[in-house]
Amino acid sequence: SKSHSRVGLKSSTKQKTTIFSTLASEKSLSDCKKEQPWKPSVYSSLTPACFTSPLIEKPTGKESMPQTPPFSAMFDSSGYNRNLYQSAEDSCGGLCYHDNNLLSGSLEALIQHLVPNVDYYPDRTYIFTFLLSSRLFMHPYELMAKVCHLCVEHQRLSDPEGDKNQIRKIAPKILQLLTEWTETFPYDFRDERMMRNLKDLAHRIASGEEQTYRKNVQQMMQCLIRKLAALSQYEEVLAKISSTSTDRLTVLKTKPQSIQRDILTVCSDPYTLAQQLTHIELERLNYIGPEEFVQAFVQKDPLDNDKSCYSERKKTRNLEAYVEWFNRLSYLVATEICMPVKKKHRARMIEYFIDVARECFNIGNFNSLMAIISGMNMSPVSRLKKTWAKVKTAKFDILEHQMDPSSNFYNYRTALRGAAQRSLTAHSSREKIVIPFFSLLIKDIYFLNEGCANRLPNGHVNFEKFWELAKQVSEFMTWKQVECPFERDRKILQYLLTVPVFSEDALYLASYESEGPENHVEKDRWKSLRSSLLGRV
Repeated sequence: SKSHSRVGLKSSTKQKTTIFSTLASEKSLSDCKKEQPWKPSVYSSLTPACFTSPLIEKPTGKESMPQTPPFSAMFDSSGYNRNLYQSAEDSCGGLCYHDNNLLSGSLEALIQHLVPNVDYYPDRTYIFTFLLSSRLFMHPYELMAKVCHLCVEHQRLSDPEGDKNQIRKIAPKILQLLTEWTETFPYDFRDERMMRNLKDLAHRIASGEEQTYRKNVQQMMQCLIRKLAALSQYEEVLAKISSTSTDRLTVLKTKPQSIQRDILTVCSDPYTLAQQLTHIELERLNYIGPEEFVQAFVQKDPLDNDKSCYSERKKTRNLEAYVEWFNRLSYLVATEICMPVKKKHRARMIEYFIDVARECFNIGNFNSLMAIISGMNMSPVSRLKKTWAKVKTAKFDILEHQMDPSSNFYNYRTALRGAAQRSLTAHSSREKIVIPFFSLLIKDIYFLNEGCANRLPNGHVNFEKFWELAKQVSEFMTWKQVECPFERDRKILQYLLTVPVFSEDALYLASYESEGPENHVEKDRWKSLRSSLLGRV
């Protein structure tokens, strides 16, 4: 029977499946297809802003920058180790270590620890962790102002007669810190106060004798401006899509059903559809800044002085837009299944989406997979018993078993670890793809934040907690950089992003019209919906 929601209600009695065993052992069509080169963004001709690959040219000789590991290698130790690179002694005090791992510190000491000097440059792990978590205690522009002050005063950048040799040693390090900040958290610089401070400090560095610094400052600023422009363009497209969206029922009233397109007329191949869904997922993931995870819960977690750090308007809403995409895909799946008049067409549509979901699993696109399963488990779809009786559900049972929420999504987490492992040893872009079930990732980060205090009883910042937070976010940062290897199909992408979908009420109405109400409650609801939506009695 398909009258109840299927996710999590049963464990398949078939063999237990793990990532890329049962499903991936059958070589999919897409495996055989030749890998396509990366094409421009789904939304524009601009390629997504890339998070790594600094444009800074490293000065040669003694002044060259400490080499820091890429994101995938950043968080593989148990904590921030002061001996990873040349490390400052605790001259400013206020930092607590255990077995050389930084556990806590006063906010001032942690800020001091961020700022390089002639003999010291903070490792990239620390920079990322502190820039990510500091916004729970102060605005990024306040931190930037402090960093600028420390750089200028302590390093005598303000003194034109200062030791030129010292400035030559420190300038590239300060420039490297600014580059790391602008590359990793570019959206911070939508704030004019941030941009002012950045330009001021960059100008001080560039006004020296070294031509290289001037060129590097220029490259850093150009890279930042490109990223911010790409974000603005992306937001405009999202706003346009949102403003033109209409309810599918409204469209049905104006056009006869016979000339309505469905997904099968646009893309009959489930493998191709899974690939186009992956394009959209990676595009949207790419625009989410790491700080948005912190902002998602900082508003619910006021600071000690009872004012939220983000009481001002947030600078971005890419995270929310991505969650909205998940909901849209679920409703699109339900709409496509409930729309056909004939039972055999509805059954065919269900089987089509099972194949799409299966290919999403093989690709490592767990977000689209979960959205499709959610759409198929919406009540208007799951109540269609006669339709489900015509569907071969064995493959669907396996997929549901993989995404079963019991034991805190144990099966999914095992599959995700398998995909992440595959990504680390990948030989092709296709094998690098890991798109997590996003709502669960947010939930994990939220509970990590809720479960530990930001400050210790002595007033120190609980750096151990933020180490864990940064570890989770940095894994996401690695995944979001993957370039989509599949060829783009503009027509399919356009359909997925813009085709009208049914509202929940319209879905129920379509479901009752397809397979009549089974009890008095359903009958009353059907009458009410016919009256309100169609103006019929």
